[in-house]
Amino acid sequence: MTALNFTHDPVRRSWIESANLPDADFPIQNLPFGAFERNGEARTGVAIGEHVVDLRALRDSGLVEAGSDAALACEAASGATLNRLMAMGPRYSGALRAALSELLKSDAPQRANVQRQAEALLPRIDEIALRLPCEVGDYSDFLTSLHHTERHGRYKGLADPLPPAFKSLPIAYHGRASSLRASGGEVRRPHGQYRDASGQIVFGPAPALDFELELAAWIGHGNAFTQPIPIDAAHEHIFGYSLLNDWSAKSIQWFEQVLGPFLGKSFHSSVSPWIVTAEALAPFRKAPVPRAQDDPPLMPHLRGAFDQQQGGLHLALYADLSTSRLRDAGAGPVRITRTHLDNLYWTFAQMVAHHTSNGCDLRTGDLLGSGTISGADDAARACITELTNAGKDPLRLPNGETRTALEDGDEIVLSARATKSGAVSIGFGECRGRIAPALAVAGRREEIAA
Repeated sequence: MTALNFTHDPVRRSWIESANLPDADFPIQNLPFGAFERNGEARTGVAIGEHVVDLRALRDSGLVEAGSDAALACEAASGATLNRLMAMGPRYSGALRAALSELLKSDAPQRANVQRQAEALLPRIDEIALRLPCEVGDYSDFLTSLHHTERHGRYKGLADPLPPAFKSLPIAYHGRASSLRASGGEVRRPHGQYRDASGQIVFGPAPALDFELELAAWIGHGNAFTQPIPIDAAHEHIFGYSLLNDWSAKSIQWFEQVLGPFLGKSFHSSVSPWIVTAEALAPFRKAPVPRAQDDPPLMPHLRGAFDQQQGGLHLALYADLSTSRLRDAGAGPVRITRTHLDNLYWTFAQMVAHHTSNGCDLRTGDLLGSGTISGADDAARACITELTNAGKDPLRLPNGETRTALEDGDEIVLSARATKSGAVSIGFGECRGRIAPALAVAGRREEIAA
């Protein structure tokens, strides 16, 4: 398992001053990986302060020792995506992280050489177009917050709000990888079938559009078909983490859901473009929240010594809402959710172990969503449906606006920070998306006989 090393040293500072600011998402202790477009060409990089290290330019610079693990990792990451690097395992990404930490530290011996090549090596993040960090073959989204699950069960009028299997295994559905998009841009309101206020089944723009605040794990090296991943080996298969907004058309989802979510979920999912590596998060590991004494005992494949000791993270997560009226008035976004990863009932290692327990093979670049990270407190409700008690108690904003669902022009910005005493706090960057009106459809809305 990833141990602490010099890259985590809280005293270490970078000669890139924006990385040393107290609220910097990307200090030298973070160094997350991502992909971007520069001069019409897709590349990969590592974020540091307000800049990104262009890994192809680094490969060509001669600044990394030839033949070293770091050089091999840099070569693997010099294409358009991170898949090759992720598949190599933590030894190689860790070596590249270590080499970068040495090049970027304030007293780096090669600082002058790096600065001479800074124009090629270190473009500003705001001057490049960020992309999905890797090719995603499969996307599985879990349901692991007890509070989120229980609330939605009550909203649906279920006699037992929690599914019978919830406390025995991590529940998930198979998402739509082709609809994943990097943070930013528009989220188009989808069309679909739903039951309107009069009870009729209609087809039209989804009226109940929602965000869902999640954390996603990226699979590095996968497992062979038919060969499960043991739970205490699962952490070695997770390359890192990003924020995930699992946009949901609740009106469509609640009407159609028989086998599981379909069109109510598959129209768009947003991820933050930077992968914060498992190694960067090593200082923030913690024990997961203990299960209640009367909960079912863990099955052997879901119980591991390391996971029980360090399967959680000191990670706070946030959602902010901006509306057209707020922006027109020059007002900033309003924070509507404050939650914590402690609000997950299952750990990511348990998700990986259970996902592969039947012999299913995970592959490099696969994405696993945590499910909505809602807590017991009102402030920790992590979607509009919960924040409004399924529309019964509208969300009131400081300018007098109210919301029971997201409206066109509304923008959601997700963020997160890992914080622990004795460690330098690190962030994830933004996961942002703005609701755009539904596309026009020829003809009038069809009413369908129930």
